[in-house]
Amino acid sequence: MVHHHRATLLLHHNQHSKAGDALLLMLAGFAVASCLLLLLPSSPFSAAMDDLLLQLGKTRCDQESRAPSPCSAVANGTICCDRTARRTDVCVMRGDIRTHAASNSLFLLLPANSSAARASDERIRPYTRKWESSVMSTIDELRLRATTEPEPEPARCDVRHNVTAVVFSTGGYTGNVYHEFNDGIIPLYITARRYDKKVVFVMLEYHDWWITKYGHIVEQLSDYAPVDFANDTRTHCFREAVVGLRIHDELAIDASRMPGNQGIQDFRHMLDDAYRDRIKAIVEEEEEKAVADSEAGLPPPPRSSSSSSSSVGGGMKILRATEPLGDDKPRLVIVSRNGSRAIENEADLVRAAAGAGFHVELLQPRPDTELAEMYRVLNGSDVMVGVHGAAMTHFLFMRPGSVFIQVVPLGTDWAAENYYGQPARRLGLRYIPYKILKSESSLYRRYSSDDPVLTDPVTVNAKGWQVTKKVYLDGQNVRLDMARFRRRLREAYAHWATQRRRQQSNRL
Repeated sequence: MVHHHRATLLLHHNQHSKAGDALLLMLAGFAVASCLLLLLPSSPFSAAMDDLLLQLGKTRCDQESRAPSPCSAVANGTICCDRTARRTDVCVMRGDIRTHAASNSLFLLLPANSSAARASDERIRPYTRKWESSVMSTIDELRLRATTEPEPEPARCDVRHNVTAVVFSTGGYTGNVYHEFNDGIIPLYITARRYDKKVVFVMLEYHDWWITKYGHIVEQLSDYAPVDFANDTRTHCFREAVVGLRIHDELAIDASRMPGNQGIQDFRHMLDDAYRDRIKAIVEEEEEKAVADSEAGLPPPPRSSSSSSSSVGGGMKILRATEPLGDDKPRLVIVSRNGSRAIENEADLVRAAAGAGFHVELLQPRPDTELAEMYRVLNGSDVMVGVHGAAMTHFLFMRPGSVFIQVVPLGTDWAAENYYGQPARRLGLRYIPYKILKSESSLYRRYSSDDPVLTDPVTVNAKGWQVTKKVYLDGQNVRLDMARFRRRLREAYAHWATQRRRQQSNRL
């Protein structure tokens, strides 16, 4: 579960008008689903409903205003700020723009004979959660000033750029992979893609580790080295600057608002390009190590009757089932959790998945796990299974047509659907939620069977974020009912088999 649940989760339960809209949408959805079943009697209900929800998910972005941005056309020598969006502010500057780190300012220098009416002074915190005052108060405020007499005056241009600057913060909830993609990487793609890499990223609250982690993606969006605004005291000069990032929805891209109708699948193609060379290098490193071990007389990793383990790049542990990867089985990856919301009978899940016909890998990422390693594993998988939480953001690394099974603990239904379920459908994944019964929650052993914690999570969540966090996020594990969960595994396998037959038919 991600940090912003404390705002949006509670808001959701209290806004009755939105609940009414959701009810109407749900009723319409069931009506359409019924028609689908009548027209397609041979299709399973779950497949029809998944296709329906995919279409509904694609329209969610369309609910936002389509009015032209007030800053769609900015004259030279002016600053225009679009503050109409709920999620973010974006300002555009055109003319003689100069950075001044000491005063946290961007100056737009005007000719001495300019009209005073053209002078302006704007302030902005360039982060995509403007409705959430608690985190926005931690973001550096940037001053944008159009003036004929800047104080202090940037005397000269130390570095002159002939491309646009995009200015944003890597502060806020950075450090949580969901927020890094939802609040940062995807909005950066949305904002910068139109410049075809001819753009300089100017970063507030610059972190070396962020560049290390996301450098491969940054290189796909810009041909230039990023600027550390606070610590680079040189005066950088631009002819245009976009301050703040545009955002469409949760882990989403509205193609109708992008050049060339680029959508979330185009974003994923960009990830393919970003990690291709690094993955190739990782494979070569592993092959070289295998040769060196063989020459040294070291035995290969064992294949036992249960599993074997390995550490990829020293940053991620993978427990592999016994079958070699060269066999004809689909590949299922379980993203393991430590601490809260762990699967207590994970070993049973591994055995059940293997019995259902999958080659199983248990993925245990660490904070220092290289994203290219995660991408390599998940891009090569057919099914991902995991419990609701920030790590489910890695569904973005899966190929369209793959299966994503999200285990949904008590009290997390709305967040699981909106933050991961709908975005996964937009990407083209087959999304299969597994909502646990109260008997599958560790809370069942701590509370009486009629306690609201078990019977009415909506009311409990309405008590506030701290209660939600304590009870449902930090205080809950799951023990899967394997008889129920095997049905999800069979559904995933059937989807894989159908996809495989379709691909084989297309080759003929």
